[in-house]
Amino acid sequence: MSEATDTRGALSIIACDSGRAFAERIVSELNKLEGSETHRLKHTAEVRFPNGEVKVVIEENVRGDDLYVVQAIDDPLSPATINDNLMAAMTAIHAGYQSDADHITIVLPQFPYSRQERRKTREAISAKLIAGMLELAGAQRVITLDIHAEAIQGFFNLAKLEDLHASGEIIQYLQEIVRIDPTHMAVTSPDVGSADRARHYSKKLGTDLVIVDKARDYSKIGKIESMRLVGDVREKEVLLVDDIIATGGTLVNAARLLREKGAKRVTVIASLPFFTGNCKEKISKAYQEGLLDLIIGTDAVFHGKEFVESTPWYKEVSVAPLFARVIHNINRKLSVSELLK
Repeated sequence: MSEATDTRGALSIIACDSGRAFAERIVSELNKLEGSETHRLKHTAEVRFPNGEVKVVIEENVRGDDLYVVQAIDDPLSPATINDNLMAAMTAIHAGYQSDADHITIVLPQFPYSRQERRKTREAISAKLIAGMLELAGAQRVITLDIHAEAIQGFFNLAKLEDLHASGEIIQYLQEIVRIDPTHMAVTSPDVGSADRARHYSKKLGTDLVIVDKARDYSKIGKIESMRLVGDVREKEVLLVDDIIATGGTLVNAARLLREKGAKRVTVIASLPFFTGNCKEKISKAYQEGLLDLIIGTDAVFHGKEFVESTPWYKEVSVAPLFARVIHNINRKLSVSELLK
């Protein structure tokens, strides 16, 4: 059987500026996976104009290729805004379309506007707009990580959404590096909305499950009305599991509640550690006060080597190997679902 029938075509990877570091890690993992140095990033240029407009130009031939466009929408190491990076991603996708790539996949470790997936008052359902924009630009598949709301899968009419989960990489880290003892642990989440995620970790690790019940005041951004704990954490090491750390208010309040209820140690797990605004300072203070012991995040939001090495309360797990395996399987027409269990 010829190579052409075994794959979706030559695998090409390009990146926007903010996605370049993550794309390079994916390429490195692909080469490890295949035992060769076959893959590299194809050359692109991200052009910014004085009036704020942006475009991505693909500088190599991708005609007929299975093209993957990598972009980090929220990049802590770049002055570019979320909307700047989103527009760069759109132009990169459309550049691939105009260049006659056979298949176009946008790799977004952070799905933008994912917390705007429903209407609470007279407002847009912004996540649905993003889905439509990605399809209009030419994306046939979207690969993301731990999307905040599963309902977003239904916003796509043509493109396929692959929602990867960081839990496998993080659980491996907990078992092999941290060497946790599940007999003295409990898993919880900072709110009922993340209970399914906490339940998954609890089942995989074989620990008790408790729930933090949070009531939020939607009249103010980041304002929480009250919290209560359902379950027992006395003298236990607690894993506090969430998908996103934004301003850190919910996280610190949940950690304080767990400590007040007798938790011996609080370790936070988050797929997308954005650390928005003064969040890092807030967490550092909570760490100094003994409210939490450790945050384990992923490089889906990359804060830089210096931050990782100099921050005593933060450890980073790479999800690049997971993205590489998924991209490899898609290109080779192999099962993806087996990688998402």
